[in-house]
Amino acid sequence: MLKTGEKLGAFIVPTGIGASIGGYAGDASVWARKFAQNSKLIVNPNVVNAGGFSGITDNMFYVEGYSLDEFFKGKLTLNPSFNNRIGIVFDKAIPKDVLNIHINTVNAVKTVYGVDIIDFEITDEAVGVSFFMTDVGTSEGEIKNIETLKKSAINLIKKSAQALAIVCMFDDPEFDNIDYANGIGTDPVGGVEAILSHYISKELKVPCAHSPAFLDCSISSEIVNPKAASEYITPTFLPCILLGLNNAPLFGGQISIEELDYLVMPYNCLGSTPVFEAIKRNIPVFAVKENSTVLNVSNDNLHKSDKITFVETYQDCLNLVKLL
Repeated sequence: MLKTGEKLGAFIVPTGIGASIGGYAGDASVWARKFAQNSKLIVNPNVVNAGGFSGITDNMFYVEGYSLDEFFKGKLTLNPSFNNRIGIVFDKAIPKDVLNIHINTVNAVKTVYGVDIIDFEITDEAVGVSFFMTDVGTSEGEIKNIETLKKSAINLIKKSAQALAIVCMFDDPEFDNIDYANGIGTDPVGGVEAILSHYISKELKVPCAHSPAFLDCSISSEIVNPKAASEYITPTFLPCILLGLNNAPLFGGQISIEELDYLVMPYNCLGSTPVFEAIKRNIPVFAVKENSTVLNVSNDNLHKSDKITFVETYQDCLNLVKLL
């Protein structure tokens, strides 16, 4: 429990593993928002990012995956922050017309929400991002020139940026998972996005999130599954990460793993650092059966811990959390 007397929870849906809830475009937001009405809530960007929309609320802490792991290990503390100064790194590979759309988007977010975007940098060289689907159905990727990202990010921090948005050029992902628009399978770019944000967070110790840029900026006129819809009605996904980073906690503060009251995870992806650390620290873990993934890492075949409680639905989980 926080020193304010409020409960603190963590609601996590890992990216790139085909989660049936939260594996698409902000489709876990509705549940995260309900949990955040009952406690302060740590969320990873994948939970609330939704293209031109965001499920973030003032009661949530927006924490990227690498930093989340460090928090659970007890190596990082969080300092609540509001209206962060944000710098944006754009991949040199982004064509001028696509870049202009992103700059217009940045200016719109500044105008409507008052987000403090101090400047942007274009990398000296193309970042060289590629992505692919694995045999088990997760998404992965490679980055040929990740150091050029770091160089531009450092320049922005020198200009007083407290948080960083990263935008890299991606190939069209439609052929990597043609069923994604139908609400089936894994987001094909999620895995490599995590690699990009993990790297910057680890190297520079600042809040960070990534948004892909695509050559085709047209808006689809096809009807898609509601879970993916928010990504099909916008030419850029920058708004959601800018809104998340706006109030993302900075590192080095009064909130530590010792204050965490509970962790909520999809039921069969229990092999991550947060789960291991929560069990070690006697923090209750709730595994939600209605949220399945392409993984098969459950309590039965890994932990065999009485600290993990299986629940059928997020509503069941919420009912139990209220009793903590």
